Amino acid sequence: MNIIEVKNITKHYLLGTQTVEALKGVSFGIEQGEFIAIMGPSGSGKSTLMNIIGCLDSPTHGTYHLNNQEVSTLEADELAGIRNKEIGFVFQNFHLLARNTALDNVMLPLKYAGVDKEDQIKRAKNTLSQVGLESRMDHQPSELSGGQQQRVAIARALVNHPSILFADEPTGNLDSQTGHDVMQLFHDLHQQGQTIIIITHENEVAAEAQRTIFIKDGLIESDTRKETL
Repeated sequence: MNIIEVKNITKHYLLGTQTVEALKGVSFGIEQGEFIAIMGPSGSGKSTLMNIIGCLDSPTHGTYHLNNQEVSTLEADELAGIRNKEIGFVFQNFHLLARNTALDNVMLPLKYAGVDKEDQIKRAKNTLSQVGLESRMDHQPSELSGGQQQRVAIARALVNHPSILFADEPTGNLDSQTGHDVMQLFHDLHQQGQTIIIITHENEVAAEAQRTIFIKDGLIESDTRKETL
């Protein structure tokens, strides 16, 4: 079953008096439980595509269904509600609150969702344990390594049990060994059934995914799947 269904998505921006076509009619489906990499050069439209399927932006034309709900026509506040419920984001720069502990950072999405405090703490602790940080819950970001900070960010993205986990250049600020460890965590989550979409320009990272969608000049240039034994 397709968790994401994108049909003929276009996105136009006004740049002064000129209209820029960031996406020019993109269509694809993503099944529940897939592990996908979206690649493309700078200016290809991959970030615009991520913003649309991540419910951060709306297309100019076309339709986008997420879990069988059309979200392409929703207003900003409705998109925010869908985003908080259905989607978890992991970014290259972690985006952790510097003065908050790992536990407090992971609890944030639950606060926004109106979850009671006791349940916030329980769920955040469980999710931090899931990413191997049960002994670092009371540490602030400055007391954690880059890899540990990214694990906190992954836990924060997972704590609401999202349908889709988005990771935008998740190893970009990490050394190669730490990046490998983080990718292994994504593999573990995928094995548990999590749908994962990674935005990357690194071939090594994309090679970890089951399927790679390559965007160029606002169009899908290729959509390839790994051979399975």
